[in-house]
Amino acid sequence: MDLNHLHIGVDDIEVSRAFYEQLGFREHVWHGDAMFMRNDDGFDLALAPHGRGVMPEWFHVGCRLDTPDEVRALQRVLADRVSARGDEPDFVWFRATDPDGYQLEIYWERERGLTL
Repeated sequence: MDLNHLHIGVDDIEVSRAFYEQLGFREHVWHGDAMFMRNDDGFDLALAPHGRGVMPEWFHVGCRLDTPDEVRALQRVLADRVSARGDEPDFVWFRATDPDGYQLEIYWERERGLTL
């Protein structure tokens, strides 16, 4: 069984839509007041008006990319939202904050037994 969607509360759906479009999501369908965006892998991200509380500091959503260069390129695109980063031979990552304060961790890690 694969995780196939995440539903988050946002302050402004249009602002959040613009942010997540930079990550490869596109509007897919509306269900009531929630907009579902979908990426090329078929993962759905639902954006809905919310009454969210404070999220724990450790909470984040992770997105694994195929190469370290893809991580570095996206980090440049989101540079004004990057809150932390690391660039090691086996693990390249950064965290970016979306318009509503959710932390996204974008990363690549070397698979065991593989070399680049």
